[in-house]
Amino acid sequence: MSMATDGGATAAKPPDSDLERPAFLELFFDLVYVFALVTLATMLADDLSWTGFAEVLVLLLAFTMIWALVAWTADTIDLTSPSGQGHLITVAAASLLLAAVAADAYGERALLFAITFVVIPLSTTAYYAVVVSKGRALPRSTVRIQAWKSVTGVGWIAGALVGGSGQLPIWALAVVVEYVGAVCGWPLPRIGRSRPRDWRLVDARVAERYRQFVIIALGVSIFVTGTTFSASEYTLARAWALLVVFSTVVLMWRIYIYRAGELLTDAIARSTDPALLTQSAAATHLIMVAGIAGAAVTSHLVVGRPLGETPPSWAAVILGGPALYLLGRGVLDFTVFGRISRSRLAGVVLLACLAPATPLLPPVLVALLAMIVLALIAAANLISTRRHARTPAPPMLG
Repeated sequence: MSMATDGGATAAKPPDSDLERPAFLELFFDLVYVFALVTLATMLADDLSWTGFAEVLVLLLAFTMIWALVAWTADTIDLTSPSGQGHLITVAAASLLLAAVAADAYGERALLFAITFVVIPLSTTAYYAVVVSKGRALPRSTVRIQAWKSVTGVGWIAGALVGGSGQLPIWALAVVVEYVGAVCGWPLPRIGRSRPRDWRLVDARVAERYRQFVIIALGVSIFVTGTTFSASEYTLARAWALLVVFSTVVLMWRIYIYRAGELLTDAIARSTDPALLTQSAAATHLIMVAGIAGAAVTSHLVVGRPLGETPPSWAAVILGGPALYLLGRGVLDFTVFGRISRSRLAGVVLLACLAPATPLLPPVLVALLAMIVLALIAAANLISTRRHARTPAPPMLG
């Protein structure tokens, strides 16, 4: 979604410039992404191959790009006005269509997915041209993003038209270009690139949006756990699996919020470059959300079949999800405190050490061991924080 400003007069300011809480409409928008993440988790659970993983990753990155740009740029739109509300609802509707066809995005509905993904930024640019700029020149950031989106849009549509084995490589290249453009500030000849300070980010509001994204992912894991259990025959082993995977989700929430998740807003405010720290935190949360999505896949697998052999692909998801989550959480520590907690690294090492034993263990026991690792990290966090108070100390930037 190519909404952006350079802080100029063309930006539509909300009535209350001190607003530090997300609007209710933004929370409504997030409901679409609950469905999207559930769809992606189900897709991966049904195809635990390298190709299946790559397909889901490309779609996850596509959905996340839309979500992130909406979160970053909500301050440039008056969400109390009918036009602003209508625009965000339109983007939500288009995102719902993307989620609805995602399961067949590499099949018959590939072109519909690609066209919808391309139309979203085009509709946003049109909104800025008609409503925000009102005939004046578009903000440079909008021009930059739309130019890059036009290039990647060719890749998305071309991939859909090619289909077959050629679709995934083309879409993967398109999504890589999407993220390279975002990281580099969507540079263009003559007008240069967008810089973090060009984005009008409200520290508390954006940090809260990141927290909500994590909650969305955790909620998806709980939803998948419950629906898988309810659709399966009741057994004691499945009941234990339900307890284990739910406890894993609870521990992920605890590890996130205590204390870096709580102090992210203060860290952004204290940073030498708050806008840059805010944007870098987006990548950190994407890594964690990917790890939580792995936990959702684990729920589908382990609750559905808690006993029997644990295939290598299952072990990779059961242990890899928490490991990826801890890596992202470690980077969040660096974002907030200027250092990486040793417990995060120790947790990744412990999970890796469990891998050789997984062929000898049933899935529920592998999941239990992964849960115990997270429990040890949560306990270490609690003890460490009680001994040494944690205060935000973000790294020096700029």
